Amino acid sequence: MKFHIVSDSSCDLGLERTQRLGVDLVSYYVALGDEVYYREERDISTHDFYQRMADHPGVFPKTSMPTIEDYLDVFRPLAQQDIPILCICLNARFSGSYQCAQNARNALLEDFPKAQLYVMDSQLATVLQGLLVEQAVQLRDREFTLMQAVEALEPIRSTGRIFFTTNDLDYLSHGGRIGKAAAATGSLLKVKPLIGYQDCGLVSDGIAQGRKKSLQRVQELFYRYVQHQELDLSQWQVVTGFGLDRQEYDSFTDTLFDGLAQRGYSVPRSPVYQIGVTIGVHTGPTPIGVGILRRC
Repeated sequence: MKFHIVSDSSCDLGLERTQRLGVDLVSYYVALGDEVYYREERDISTHDFYQRMADHPGVFPKTSMPTIEDYLDVFRPLAQQDIPILCICLNARFSGSYQCAQNARNALLEDFPKAQLYVMDSQLATVLQGLLVEQAVQLRDREFTLMQAVEALEPIRSTGRIFFTTNDLDYLSHGGRIGKAAAATGSLLKVKPLIGYQDCGLVSDGIAQGRKKSLQRVQELFYRYVQHQELDLSQWQVVTGFGLDRQEYDSFTDTLFDGLAQRGYSVPRSPVYQIGVTIGVHTGPTPIGVGILRRC
């Protein structure tokens, strides 16, 4: 019997795509300046989330992780049918979603002691978690067993790398990612942060003057990484992601993949990824970047 895949909504695949892939999505919650929490991708779309941020600058949304009951609502019907389950969660360093899913697993086993349920800490976030979920789908469709898929997926988690930037330092400051003085100085000088994701955590990749240069620097950092690591990109997935501005994203992605082609790399253009609320609350509506993950 094929295993079933569950992911929290931080995979940023969106409800329509996960339904098409046969993946159950467990939503994060987001509040936009009030105490009313909306389920990501169910009560509020990612586009509407960013649009509200853009329309109400100075209002800082906050997220809440899925509950144990949210996970159980998905797990129980599958366990009743004896369907093996792989649940892939946001990096446990960033959120309690993984632990919540583990607690739901423990509760499930009290009622269904023979249930096959593996909860995986993706050690990734946003578009990279999405790539991991999509690779899990490919393994499922190739008739891998649950544990065969786990053994194939777990080694690639540490290979994920992201290069991105954002236009507004206030959100990073509000979330404690940078100090208020640094944010004020950066805004005055029109400095944009270059942020990386490697070794399962966030790192600073420097700064750039203005949006245009920051986008160029993100691409340069990515090219340098690929060349320095001497990567065979046929063995890797490359994906770009954005917040609100689709036109900017299309231009960024065209330039990035053109640059890869000019450097002798033949890489298929990835599907569109819109970065979701779990990252967006820290970046504001303007995150944009590129990620890479090794294939199984």
